[in-house]
Amino acid sequence: MSEHDAGGRETGSGNRVSRSVEEFVGQLRAFTDRARGAVPFSLPRLPSPPGALSAAQLRAIDRAVRSQRQQIAAMTAQLQAFDEQLAVFERILDPLVEWSTTWARLEESVADLVRRPGDPDDGTAGTTPRP
Repeated sequence: MSEHDAGGRETGSGNRVSRSVEEFVGQLRAFTDRARGAVPFSLPRLPSPPGALSAAQLRAIDRAVRSQRQQIAAMTAQLQAFDEQLAVFERILDPLVEWSTTWARLEESVADLVRRPGDPDDGTAGTTPRP
């Protein structure tokens, strides 16, 4: 077999492929023309270019979602800081509550010593004193 024969075969097979592609495209065009003629109404036209519109919409949605996630992250950080502040405040309040309770008991016991049974100011006039 010579190179010329091999080249001729390749060219021949290339012609067959290009002819079959052309036939396929022709058949596809004929089919779409017939299908278009069979539809009694006209199809709505797509906005031009549909890919650019879709990409712009997706970019806007992407930005909105990222923005919302950043806002949630900021709120989470603020809530975490607020929770830490409340924890510190709670630790400060615990001894104050204990101190206040102790002070109230002390006032009560001192008030009992200062008041005399039967005093009109103590509200126990006519009652027996507590042991």
